[in-house]
Amino acid sequence: METRIGNISDIKNVIKLQSKYLFSNLNDDERKNGFVTTPFTVEQIQAIIEQNGLFVAEDDKEIIGYAFAGNWNYFKQWQIFQLMISRFSKLDFKVKVNEENSFQYGPICIDKAYRRSGLFQRLFEEMRLEFRNRYNTSITFINAQNPVSLHAHTKKLEWQVVDYFEFNNQEYLGLAYDMSISAL
Repeated sequence: METRIGNISDIKNVIKLQSKYLFSNLNDDERKNGFVTTPFTVEQIQAIIEQNGLFVAEDDKEIIGYAFAGNWNYFKQWQIFQLMISRFSKLDFKVKVNEENSFQYGPICIDKAYRRSGLFQRLFEEMRLEFRNRYNTSITFINAQNPVSLHAHTKKLEWQVVDYFEFNNQEYLGLAYDMSISAL
């Protein structure tokens, strides 16, 4: 397994993996194993690649995981991120979070066959090493209906829950991460 910064040639397989684990494509039983909520288009993936913000895990030339990370200008195209930004002043974290010192991480998606293999931490570390010199804090959200993701982030990576909010009749937890801390 290899982790690396993604490129244009990865887009087709990232969309394939995204579709496999997208909330709207799963039934209630399948969602219990984790899911992603944000469907990215080819154009949106191309734009995040321009920021070096797509990270992929590959095994035998197959994309088995991905993570997105980018600045707030990129993520403002979705209303949920506008809401998150508006709540920065309320966050209780090590530093005062703002649009200049933080970025949005996520979603992250690992194929079910590769979960519990350490790939989650390796993929996150690939992203952390790329972004740590630009930002001291990473921010993300997790749907309250996704305890698998919450457990992975808070137990395996030690993200801190710093917020709770509702959006489109769904409950979310806001999390923060100190980029100086290695994930491995």
